[in-house]
Amino acid sequence: MRIYLLIAAIAGGVTWLITPLIRHIAIHIGAVGEVRARDVHTVPTPRMGGLGMLIGFAFAIIYASRIPFTAGLFEGNNQEWVILIGAVLICLIGMADDLWDLDWMLKMSGQLLTSVFVAWGGLQIISLPLGSLITASPSLSIAITAILIVASINAVNFVDGLDGLASGIVAIGGIAFAIYSYIIARNSPSYASMATLIDVAMVGICVGFILHNWHPAKLFMGDSGSMLLGYLITCASIVMTGRLDPASIHASIYLPVFMPILLPILVLFLPVLDMCLAIVRRLSHGQSPMHPDRMHLHHRMLRIGHSVQGAVLILWGWAALIAFGSIMILFFRASHVLIGFCIAVVLLTVATMYPYLKRRLPEIAQENMTYKAARRKAQHASAQETVTDNEGPREHK
Repeated sequence: MRIYLLIAAIAGGVTWLITPLIRHIAIHIGAVGEVRARDVHTVPTPRMGGLGMLIGFAFAIIYASRIPFTAGLFEGNNQEWVILIGAVLICLIGMADDLWDLDWMLKMSGQLLTSVFVAWGGLQIISLPLGSLITASPSLSIAITAILIVASINAVNFVDGLDGLASGIVAIGGIAFAIYSYIIARNSPSYASMATLIDVAMVGICVGFILHNWHPAKLFMGDSGSMLLGYLITCASIVMTGRLDPASIHASIYLPVFMPILLPILVLFLPVLDMCLAIVRRLSHGQSPMHPDRMHLHHRMLRIGHSVQGAVLILWGWAALIAFGSIMILFFRASHVLIGFCIAVVLLTVATMYPYLKRRLPEIAQENMTYKAARRKAQHASAQETVTDNEGPREHK
């Protein structure tokens, strides 16, 4: 465990140190995000922070290949280097978008080609646990892997709308999955795990970048960063769960992450939910699925009345609840986990709606008072009319 913490610290430290230099480079070459109608920030801010994150990740992986505990993961296996090459390619595509605002179809084509390359290079979902072990054909494995990577890349890209939001959510998911992969690795002769290594390095670069990206951000990660994080967290899940045999793992351990396709959805629930809602919303309005708008989850949080920091912290809380809720049954009874989960849901719901309720409840009380006053006035007027009718002129004989 101490080795993994050291690797995470190295990844985070390198990212933190190199990011100011990346900021100056971004300003020099014109990778500066102009303020658009859908943006929350009000000042043009340099982007392309993903390059600093890539350097931090690459440095951590190269360091891990040189130390005894994790060096065995790199012997006779090119999968790690294929993942690193894929990370470079994904980051380059994102950098191109940060510079020139690529068309979404061109950008997605690059994502798909890179995902196919990585899958062809050995990162594949070999088995799908659907009751019994189903061995997929090579072409099907490559297709499923590529689709999963592209979906996760765009899910993180969709949620990257507030300072520190995407990197924090991915870090939370990475910590949860690192714990799970570490527990699984304890069943092997060596505790070393490539999935855990990727996760801790990814968490490190997220933390190192957040120190520069907390509101008000000095630098945005841009598509180069959001695409890189979506790619890495999916690669980590595929490295481990894509080759798991359910028969070799105790049911209580395997239950939290039932199949490889479900795992990224659990640790990236909010980004995936935001992406699905955006696609449905835009298609229902006859728009492209990639058409920008101000209806994402973080936009809704701001409209409720949260500050940028408050919205980010609450969304982090929801991400942590879902990510860690899936692994808590490894340590506690399912009934206890369910009770704790329900309590956390209530608390987070109250925190989420508090600004709206704080503003709306007095308005409702005032509306009720106005309605009651108007009703009493109407009743009084009706009573006066009745009295007038009863006391009106009578016919005299």
